[in-house]
Amino acid sequence: MADADVIIVGAGLAGLVAAAELADAGRKVIIVDQEPEQSLGGQAFWSFGGLFLVDSPEQRRMRIRDSHDLALEDWMGTAAFDRPEDLWPRKWAEAYVGFAAGEKRSWLIERGLKFFPVVGWAERGGGNAVGHGNSVPRFHITWGTGPGVIEPFVLRAREAQKRGLVAFRFRHRVNEIIRTGDTVTGVRGDILEPSSVERGRKSSRAATGDFELHAQAVIVASGGIGGNHELVRKNWPPRLGAPPKRMITGVPDHVDGRMLAITEAAGGRIINRDRMWHYVEGIRNWAPIWSEHAIRILPGPSSLWLDARGNRLPVPLYPGFDTLATLSHIMGTGFDYSWFILTRKIIQKEFALSGSEQNPDLTGKSWRQVLGRATSGIPGPVKAFMEKGEDFIVEADLAKLVARMNALAGGEPLLDVAQVEREIRARDMQLDNPFSKDAQVTALRGARAYLGDKLIRTAKPHKMLDPANGPLIAVRLNILTRKTLGGLQTDLDSRVLDAAGQPVPGLYAVGEVAGFGGGGVHGYAALEGTFLGGCIFSGRSAGRAAAATIA
Repeated sequence: MADADVIIVGAGLAGLVAAAELADAGRKVIIVDQEPEQSLGGQAFWSFGGLFLVDSPEQRRMRIRDSHDLALEDWMGTAAFDRPEDLWPRKWAEAYVGFAAGEKRSWLIERGLKFFPVVGWAERGGGNAVGHGNSVPRFHITWGTGPGVIEPFVLRAREAQKRGLVAFRFRHRVNEIIRTGDTVTGVRGDILEPSSVERGRKSSRAATGDFELHAQAVIVASGGIGGNHELVRKNWPPRLGAPPKRMITGVPDHVDGRMLAITEAAGGRIINRDRMWHYVEGIRNWAPIWSEHAIRILPGPSSLWLDARGNRLPVPLYPGFDTLATLSHIMGTGFDYSWFILTRKIIQKEFALSGSEQNPDLTGKSWRQVLGRATSGIPGPVKAFMEKGEDFIVEADLAKLVARMNALAGGEPLLDVAQVEREIRARDMQLDNPFSKDAQVTALRGARAYLGDKLIRTAKPHKMLDPANGPLIAVRLNILTRKTLGGLQTDLDSRVLDAAGQPVPGLYAVGEVAGFGGGGVHGYAALEGTFLGGCIFSGRSAGRAAAATIA
């Protein structure tokens, strides 16, 4: 006898969206999750809440001309699909860009989401019109950040729970997907001991019993591998260099990748294991929540970027331009860290920190605090890292700054103060004219041609060695694990496909475990703001498709 119409493995954003769609169709759902109830919403809760939208009212108000065709050109140039198994990822990409340029915004607004009016410009590109990057700003910050993204879907699931359509089974860890003949009919696993740990903290894995649940369909919504460094290193692609010896972690411990192998054992096909998305601007959290807790700096374009030996990163590897090309270059230096050098004026205007907890103004939906961020100097969370973070160094004198940078790195002093000074002084000299041979200075001036950057994200060009702009600040940047771009291959109904390319009856996958759609909707790289949206789009597709097939 079935316990529900559908079982969803994972109570994160994708799973909640699927559950909401199923409940709207009158289907009964059980959501199982290995974490305690206080972690409802999963990894998305901790996000900055950025969503990729195309030709939105927010863009038009910021004088941005965007279109479906331009966005699709950018997506395909960034994804660089080149494998036979990219058939479904390509179809998902086409469908998702259509969603982002079509009903996505109105559909989300109907469910209560609102957007910050200034559109961000992430992943500005690799320097050519054909290739990686966003031609225009498309990063729409949800009012309320990550908690604001999950809130409407949590509310809908809770309302359905009151109606008897949705049931939660927290602390239930799935170990096996059950098949009856060729059809998936349920899951079994361990019941973990109760846990009162705060949201995001590592919970116990001690089992107190076991469980078995049956349904007409199972939707896997378990997330990626970013919290499992062993899996990250195992799947690390040679094109990004050797795996870092030292990484810090941008996702909670429960993002462990367990369900990938479990679903594969049930007949699902995993593709593009070597496609992943990790950041190079990671800093250690001075107040960690999960293991090796990392925060990503969301930088404006002005900071001078140096490798571990003090060499300036090449064109076009500037802050905010091309994440994976920068990662590949840094790993090619033989070190797994790099440096920003900047001034007080730059950090005051250009530094934001990713994560809902690092943006209390946006997360708390406080316009007063947002205005204070723009007018009251260095934002509080950034200032806290300057004062308490181990990766920040503040000095008025360049020689002292470099000496402390060498001390922080440990081992042989790699940075020569004369070389660092030459790099900064040469850059400063490029500001004496309105034109320049320094491509970063040209890019900086181009950024300020966009109203949003000029208002809140890009400092007025100035000389770093002028004491009036100081003190100087150095930030050690570490490799930060984050997203799995490959995953379970699915069709446009989020049905998991087997090795022969046929749907496994009764089995669906959504969100990061499915590469955000198709087993890798992003291809090799992402345009940003596309991860939460991929969870929403794939979760919606699975919920609707499963509801339609249930007898």
